[in-house]
Amino acid sequence: MSLPPILYHYFSRPLPYLSTWNLQQHIHQLQLHLRAASAHPDVLLLLHHRPTYTSGRRQSDSEIDQDRTRLQNLGADFVSATRGGQLTYHGPGQLVGYPLIDLSRYSPTMGARDYVCRIQKLMENHLRDSHAIFHAPSEHTGIGSIGVQVRHRLTSHGFAINITREPLPWFDEIVACGLDDVKAGSIESKLHTPVNLNREVSGIIHQFGKSFGRNMVEMDTTKLGQIGEAIMALEKEAEAAGPWCTEPRPHTP
Repeated sequence: MSLPPILYHYFSRPLPYLSTWNLQQHIHQLQLHLRAASAHPDVLLLLHHRPTYTSGRRQSDSEIDQDRTRLQNLGADFVSATRGGQLTYHGPGQLVGYPLIDLSRYSPTMGARDYVCRIQKLMENHLRDSHAIFHAPSEHTGIGSIGVQVRHRLTSHGFAINITREPLPWFDEIVACGLDDVKAGSIESKLHTPVNLNREVSGIIHQFGKSFGRNMVEMDTTKLGQIGEAIMALEKEAEAAGPWCTEPRPHTP
């Protein structure tokens, strides 16, 4: 039996991180409720966030408290996330993907390791096919990152790719993911030419479908019940939020 398509939606305006996480939680609960009748959709959300630092489950409370005040003073939000990993940054100029898919649809059920490997491969393939940037494990510059959560075989959180230079000054304020010897880079800084974030979306969607063996269909939010309503509510919230910080605020003595 062929698997149903994955429904995708792209948010063109930067989203508040916490509201986006609440949307993921809401979709997760709806998927759990509808799974008994095999009526739950698999979803890929593509977006970029307003400037936000997030901690992961591998950080202690004392580490989080030390980081929170300093980073909020730069003009960014700070959120203690439920994904794996450590401190990282999300913001404009970075394309984020949140797959909310049911791994038990695969036979046998796809494991977390296989799931993460497929995400890594789709990111590598996008960089190679769209920009002739080839994966080199020995490099000390990171363009993308992965941080996922799997509960009840349903996924949340996901991956991020730095498209423009805009996220880089924000990354310079932290040791991203606890990797002292890795400096954040971007497609734009690698190519030394401007790159349009919106034009990256179609390539990511194509690679996601290939990596997971699924058809990708743009979501019609007017026909997706509570999930569609929740997505449109977040679209309106992003529109009403207004401008965001474009660069970190200078440090005060």
